[in-house]
Amino acid sequence: QALLVESGGGLAQAGGSLRLSCSAPGSIFSISFMGWYRQAPGKQRELVATTTIGGSANYADSVKGRFTISRDNAKNTVYLQMNSLKPEDTAVYYCNADPENGSLDYWGKGTLVTVSS
Repeated sequence: QALLVESGGGLAQAGGSLRLSCSAPGSIFSISFMGWYRQAPGKQRELVATTTIGGSANYADSVKGRFTISRDNAKNTVYLQMNSLKPEDTAVYYCNADPENGSLDYWGKGTLVTVSS
């Protein structure tokens, strides 16, 4: 069973919104940079957004201004708010925890986001 558990994927129309959530054990979450990656059919996995332990965010150019990553350290949960969705956002979205101590990172099983035109 994956330590990171994603939820919130599904079907949305172009221009719509979805919010993804990812929960992690506190022992991992508290020491990790958290991120969202995605993999579309036939393509490599790519970074979508990351957040430091302090909450500073970084985004792929393709989602800047549309997606917002945030973390709730009290709930050990990271979120990805996705607005103005486009069909090209269709992919399996994966949560990642990258511990700052350099140990191996963790991945969720992924959640499918499908955006219809």
